[in-house]
Amino acid sequence: MTGLQLACLLLIIVMQVVLGTHDVYIVTMEGDPVVSYRGGVEGFPATATDLDEDIDITSEAVTSYSLHLRMYHDKLLDSLFVEGTYDKLYSYHHLINGFAVHMSPLQAEFLKKAPGVKHVERDMKIEKLTTHTPQFLGLPTGVWPTGGGFDRAGEDVVIGFVDSGIYPQHPSFSAHKTDPYGPVPRYKGKCEMDPVTKRSFCNGKIVGAQHFAKAAIAAGAFNPDVDFASPLDGDGHGSHTAAIAAGNNGIPVRMHGHEFGKASGMAPRARIAVYKVLYRLFGGYVSDVVAAIDQAVQDGVDILNLSVGPNSPPTATRTTFLNPFDAALLSAVKAGVFVAQAAGNGGPFPKTLVSFSPWITTVAAGVDDRRYKNHLVLGNGKLLPGLGVSPATHENKSFNVISAADALLGSSATKYSALDCQRPELLNKRKVQGKILLCGYSFNYISGTASIKKVSETARSLGAAGFVVAVENSYPGTKFDPVPVSMPGILITDVSRTKDLIDYYNSSTIRDWAGRATTFQATAGIADGLAPTLYNSAPQVALFSSRGPDVKDFSFQDADVLKPDILAPGNLIWAAWAPNGTDEANYAGEGFAMVSGTSMAAPHIAGIAALIKQKNPKWSPSAIKSALMTTSNTLDKGSHPLRAQQYSESEIMTLTRATPFDYVNPKAALDPGLVLDATHQDYITFLCSIPDVEHSEVSNITGSSCNSSSKGQQRPYDLNIPSITISQLRGTQTVKRTVTSVAVETETYTVMARMSPEIALEVSPPALTVLPGASREIMATLTVRSVTGTYSFGEITMKGDRGHLVRIPVVAMGFK
Repeated sequence: MTGLQLACLLLIIVMQVVLGTHDVYIVTMEGDPVVSYRGGVEGFPATATDLDEDIDITSEAVTSYSLHLRMYHDKLLDSLFVEGTYDKLYSYHHLINGFAVHMSPLQAEFLKKAPGVKHVERDMKIEKLTTHTPQFLGLPTGVWPTGGGFDRAGEDVVIGFVDSGIYPQHPSFSAHKTDPYGPVPRYKGKCEMDPVTKRSFCNGKIVGAQHFAKAAIAAGAFNPDVDFASPLDGDGHGSHTAAIAAGNNGIPVRMHGHEFGKASGMAPRARIAVYKVLYRLFGGYVSDVVAAIDQAVQDGVDILNLSVGPNSPPTATRTTFLNPFDAALLSAVKAGVFVAQAAGNGGPFPKTLVSFSPWITTVAAGVDDRRYKNHLVLGNGKLLPGLGVSPATHENKSFNVISAADALLGSSATKYSALDCQRPELLNKRKVQGKILLCGYSFNYISGTASIKKVSETARSLGAAGFVVAVENSYPGTKFDPVPVSMPGILITDVSRTKDLIDYYNSSTIRDWAGRATTFQATAGIADGLAPTLYNSAPQVALFSSRGPDVKDFSFQDADVLKPDILAPGNLIWAAWAPNGTDEANYAGEGFAMVSGTSMAAPHIAGIAALIKQKNPKWSPSAIKSALMTTSNTLDKGSHPLRAQQYSESEIMTLTRATPFDYVNPKAALDPGLVLDATHQDYITFLCSIPDVEHSEVSNITGSSCNSSSKGQQRPYDLNIPSITISQLRGTQTVKRTVTSVAVETETYTVMARMSPEIALEVSPPALTVLPGASREIMATLTVRSVTGTYSFGEITMKGDRGHLVRIPVVAMGFK
């Protein structure tokens, strides 16, 4: 070590003592990871072969090269820093060559200049982003029979869940009431033991269970008294997503003495591999997620479900597509793993996505055809619509109404926000008994611990005939969901309807000279809300679902990539829940929950991808993605164009025509006719073609080099994906797409194009014949006719003479 290096090191140590600040950093190194190492290091034979061949992670070559990388990481850190001043958390060696380390910012700056270090990035946090949807998507009649029925749908396909863990005792994950599960020899994942019960988390249905929390512990966020140091789900989110994708078929959903149908995953015979990275109080950290992804692909999962995403676009690189998280997923795709990721819950506002890269299948959330609605009938004859999954008031009768404000025990109770009915001890039981309790909707429901479930418990303990929770103030962006409860109850979300209710109550309540209520004459009845209503207007893009366009950098410049990729059910989804889960206060202690989010949409796609993988085991992840996208529906069940939930200027929810956020059609995706495939090198070429991105940066993050001779010749929108997006179209541009036949017979396709009038779209050839396994090219030419400052939408359709229909969305914004 030189004198200058020693001086710098001493300065670092002094600063550490003075400041005591440490962060977690993700470091990428020179040299290939296992998945792409083809030899070159003396004494270590190649680990990667043809992409069609799986890497044998138990081979001596893989084991020795992995150990070599880990030892190199240790040696580098030992040579630079004093032992005890840093803590290496993970060595990444399968998908990326690098490590995660807990150290001071000064040490990180010093590390950036060390030989062999390519990139150093401070860790960031990530966050969380069914009984009916299998029928809604046509799985029981149109898809499961092709795979041998529900009892074979997804057989031996392994889906990895990077989430909050699992509740293994849930019947959705049981291996006892199904045909025996045999081993999956190619899956090498391990099963942790429950530290309390000393039993394995695995049972045949669950084939792997691990947890990753080293970064969370180093950051001081992990609380062992609250967060389980095991794969056990203490949140509920992980169990819910796993059940949606791969839960057992025919599991009764029972709650409060009522059965809401029978639950099933999309691929009920698929296996579940758990990689816990999310925890109750804080979410998780990217370095733990990257470790989980690295391990999952090394273990041999076929599908990865990520119902998680970063809090914001990455800032350490010039583009959203280049960071350790997306680089790990790129290597996962290279290894043959299909990745479904939730789009995010920042809608309906544009550019709110948390999933950016073209190699990931980004899933938006749709509203399916099942809605739970109810109504309150007032004594003056008015009928007020609301939300509530509950029985009707006794014998469908009406009862007197009492406001919580008129049932308070003492004036001091107001400091406890008693009006939201969370604390029964603050209300007069004698007054409430036999009446319908009227409660307010406070901000504590949004940012605190208030819940409709607790209101129900309060009303029951006071002997009420039912309850009403009324929203008096507008809370923009608030997502109101119906909550199953055991007694009559309803949530009134329309502020104008709440005013009608309060006006009626006040005019019907007699008060003394001091304003105290003496006689309650307002009456109401709550209808039966247990049965759902089915709508032909489904699907719709859910209000909360994040919207495109995709962004290519932290300044939110538009990218030449269409995102989200696909729409799937994500609103009011019934599925398994962890009884000790804390994610939704309304479902504390329950075994099932009905919740919403793009987190629920992604596992629908992961499960359907497992069905496609089962039928077509050699298909690449990009081929599976293409099959899902090119066959998706653009019409609702009433044969009308898809619509999207949106805000009007007055912040009232309205419906507008959906832009290319499309819906999945599982039956067609199993047999798409043609696919648009992309290789790992295609994705590298895409990264190298992004303006302002240095080729060295691509190499530093991905480990793959750009072809300098092709600089300027390739454009981002030339990537062979099943959509065309040009964010800045000037004059005329021609784009090529290559389609490959996956059909068993030769087919002739008629090629057609349509586009909004601002952009001219021409496609050639007008027809083409494709032999099984063969590829053909189509050329799309886009020309600006008028500049509007907004996106124009269109599509290319290819209609085959054997019944296949392939659809490629086209999106462009014209500039002068």
